[in-house]
Amino acid sequence: MPLHPEAEALRARRAGTNAPPLYTLTVAQARAADLADLRAAGGTPEPVAAVTEHRVPGTGGQLAVRCYHPARHDRPHPALLYLYGGGWTLGCLDTGDAICRALTNATGCLTATVGYRLAPEHPFPAAVEDAYTALAWLADHAAGLGADPDRLAVGGDSAGGNLAAATTLLARERGGPALRHQLLVYPNTDHRADTPSLRAGDDPLLFNRHSVAWYWRHYLADPADGDNPLASPLRAPSLAGLPPATVITAEHDPLRDEGEAYAARLAEAGVDVELRRWDGMPHGFFAMAGVLAGGADAQWYAAGRLRAALR
Repeated sequence: MPLHPEAEALRARRAGTNAPPLYTLTVAQARAADLADLRAAGGTPEPVAAVTEHRVPGTGGQLAVRCYHPARHDRPHPALLYLYGGGWTLGCLDTGDAICRALTNATGCLTATVGYRLAPEHPFPAAVEDAYTALAWLADHAAGLGADPDRLAVGGDSAGGNLAAATTLLARERGGPALRHQLLVYPNTDHRADTPSLRAGDDPLLFNRHSVAWYWRHYLADPADGDNPLASPLRAPSLAGLPPATVITAEHDPLRDEGEAYAARLAEAGVDVELRRWDGMPHGFFAMAGVLAGGADAQWYAAGRLRAALR
């Protein structure tokens, strides 16, 4: 299918601004431009009951963790660790703010997000270790946050989806925390991917194969690190024993095929997985609920899957 009319209109607006692709900018310029674009496309952030800020000891120093609290109830809330995207190179706590607020309200979850270390200053596996540290902290401190440590999930979009998948592998390897669900939104899953969707993704006005290569170059200090399953979860020898999964992909996304291949591998390993592709949508649509109805629809679908898994 062609791009959805709303996505085509967004592409046309980008063409009119003559904004250069992020992968042609310096890292500092790309970080600022990416955050500005997300704020413009994410919609008006929803109010939540409370937002709290925390400092968590990590292997590379103190990590900033932000928690979004739903309306209070008589029983503890389930909890979600949500990891924002940005190619492991861009992003900050504010990157996923609109998504975290929407998921908090739609699921009734306490949603936490962590300011994981970014490449190229901190290459792989720094971000993975930070994500796991935040998950372990959330499990250990759930009661004090009003959450239920037995109802935990992890999720993320794009590079955040990659980190969420890697975090489930680490949790399996290290014996916890136990996870009820993983939400993977158009995740990177294979550094060496050479798929039809990747080869076709060449539009300079959209996230494309050059974007993918630019992010991987920053993330991996050594290209050989890309064979590590914590960088490329699709390369894990086994996916057995991982938590049930929701995988969301976009038709016009260079990462589409590797995300769908990961869903297939999960299913082959006996993991309960539901895959849904949004036709007509580009990469990044999940974070664009303010300008793409498909993004809002996908967020609502993801929330429903989380509610069912964590009830």
